[in-house]
Amino acid sequence: MTVSDDRLSQIAHRFAELEARLASGTLEGGDFVAASRDYAELEPVARAAEAVREMRGELAELEALNDADPEMRALAEEEAARIRGDLPDAEHKLAIAMLPRDSADSRPAMLEIRAGTGGDEAALFAADLFRMYERFAAEQGWRVETISVNANDLGGFKEVVANIAGSGVFAKLKFESGVHRVQRVPVTESGGRIHTSAATVAVLPEPDEVDVAIEDKDLKIDIYRASGAGGQHVNTTDSAVRITHLPSGIVVTQQDERSQHKNKAKAMQVLRARLYEKMRDEAQGEEAAARKAMVGSGDRSERIRTYNFPQGRVTDHRINLTLHRLPEVLEGPGLGELIDALTAEDQAKRLAAIGA
Repeated sequence: MTVSDDRLSQIAHRFAELEARLASGTLEGGDFVAASRDYAELEPVARAAEAVREMRGELAELEALNDADPEMRALAEEEAARIRGDLPDAEHKLAIAMLPRDSADSRPAMLEIRAGTGGDEAALFAADLFRMYERFAAEQGWRVETISVNANDLGGFKEVVANIAGSGVFAKLKFESGVHRVQRVPVTESGGRIHTSAATVAVLPEPDEVDVAIEDKDLKIDIYRASGAGGQHVNTTDSAVRITHLPSGIVVTQQDERSQHKNKAKAMQVLRARLYEKMRDEAQGEEAAARKAMVGSGDRSERIRTYNFPQGRVTDHRINLTLHRLPEVLEGPGLGELIDALTAEDQAKRLAAIGA
């Protein structure tokens, strides 16, 4: 995908316009927010386009030095050869920067992990996955807030829901949705046999309140007494909340907080994210065939990765990538390599689709 010089000029002109508007001090409120967002989205494209423009300009000047003396021509050809070697990489970076962005990429995300097949071992694995994402988030400078936890007696999680806030959270974590499988000897296994268990991960972009309009008449809210582990207030206070969104049938329960109001606020946060995901799925329905060609469909039933403890390896089945550094992945740093590889594969397939 080669970008024309005219297109490069258009990008530079548009970026200069945005810079001038923001520097003028005349923008207020929503206009300032919109211009700032446009600037932030266009900046990486403009920087990449400027690099390509400069390299093409230098190359044209060097190739025009036909009348120079032999020594000067030799130096010019040497420099031109270097630029010709670097230019394809710069153009590739520009092409990637110009790929259509998912409007949700910059948003925070709701992370939901649920134990699947495997009983207590699956719950322990779900807890391992949650800690992996917590550590990765800490490395990125993101903030993790646990919304709800349903734990078992062994310290595993039957279900855990958390909000992850920071820069570009959904862009990095969106390929994590799907079924994660673990192969290891459970702590509860006395015979030393390897078991296979699974947990389901869902990563949902978190919307602003204006993105999802929820009317009171569409909600059925039930208040009841909390149950299970949770301290003295359990079974003595009507603080647990169940919210049913009648048009969609989505049900969210929350009982981790002592306060009914806090539980309702957290339940609404989760409901809003699930409704936003539903809206996005419906809006992208027409593009379903194209999306299947990309890395992962986001389908929660799709088996995406296997963590094999006896062999110390992690395999991502979508891109056939195996890393023999299981502890490093679970500690956070190794997960970044998997995410980078998935992002690169997605970009490559989207570029190929554009060029087809």
